[in-house]
Amino acid sequence: MATLPNSIPEKTIERLSEYRRTLLASHKQGITHIFSHVLAGIHGITAVQVRRDLMLIGFSSDTKKGYDVQVLIDYISRILDSPSSMNIAVIGMGHLGQAITKYFNGKGLKLKITAAFDVDPEKVGKQIDGIPCYHMDNFEQIVEDKEISIVIVSSPTKVAPTLVLPIINAGIKGVLNFTSTPLNFPQGIIVENYDITTLLEKVAYFVKESEENSNT
Repeated sequence: MATLPNSIPEKTIERLSEYRRTLLASHKQGITHIFSHVLAGIHGITAVQVRRDLMLIGFSSDTKKGYDVQVLIDYISRILDSPSSMNIAVIGMGHLGQAITKYFNGKGLKLKITAAFDVDPEKVGKQIDGIPCYHMDNFEQIVEDKEISIVIVSSPTKVAPTLVLPIINAGIKGVLNFTSTPLNFPQGIIVENYDITTLLEKVAYFVKESEENSNT
């Protein structure tokens, strides 16, 4: 196996995460080997793309038997995961924030939501799905105390821009933004803006196009 390149494309990282989830599910079902075309079919891509992604991270396999599922899980994990766990905080514990927390912390990854932040007195000072919820006034101190490096922003959209400065000042390294307002940060902070409305509208557009084409 070759050494890991200095940089892996963003889309490849996304697919590697998806492959690992599929491989973990396959392993639970007792599947020990999987072919590239089977993995590709599950994800709606080509076998060439799967092989290209795995070659890019230096993984090779005996194609007569397919990929060893456990070996590939371990290899992808070494690429994606940090040596130690990364702590995450959620800002905004409304319905979305609570849903994200409940879903994410059951996945057994080396990414752990360890704190939540809100300004609602009904939430602050309480445990929500086992996660302590703090007031935003204490954000920087809690981030330092709990060694939090990533935040998930699920606050009301109108509040989101006001969070940029506290996030920068706290030394956060990565942001996953679930609001419909794109957030911009200085170089050195990784940000992913995940606009559910835009994604739904994109899906709806292609559904509409498909229906129109089928009626012509």
